[in-house]
Amino acid sequence: MPMPLDVRYLAYDPGITPAGGGLPGLSVLRNVVNSINLFGIVAVVGALAVSLGVWAWGHHSGGHQAEANGKKGVLVSAGAALGLGAANGIVAFFSTLGTQVK
Repeated sequence: MPMPLDVRYLAYDPGITPAGGGLPGLSVLRNVVNSINLFGIVAVVGALAVSLGVWAWGHHSGGHQAEANGKKGVLVSAGAALGLGAANGIVAFFSTLGTQVK
């Protein structure tokens, strides 16, 4: 039984792959994204410091809500740092995984 025409169009390989240096300004865009990532990491360091301070203050003052919020802030900051640090690897992993789809 022959494949329907719509399915054959979906299976067609257009032959498009990412090419470095294809557009002018690519190095500027990379610098901008690197700067945004650095800004995010610096912000996470500040958020972590504040969260640790709130956690300690809540613990020593008996403020259970402040202590819980400090703990949540520490976990969120750690997750954000993990995401920012791993962003390039995550994108590279899924991009490579996507090239294997046939």
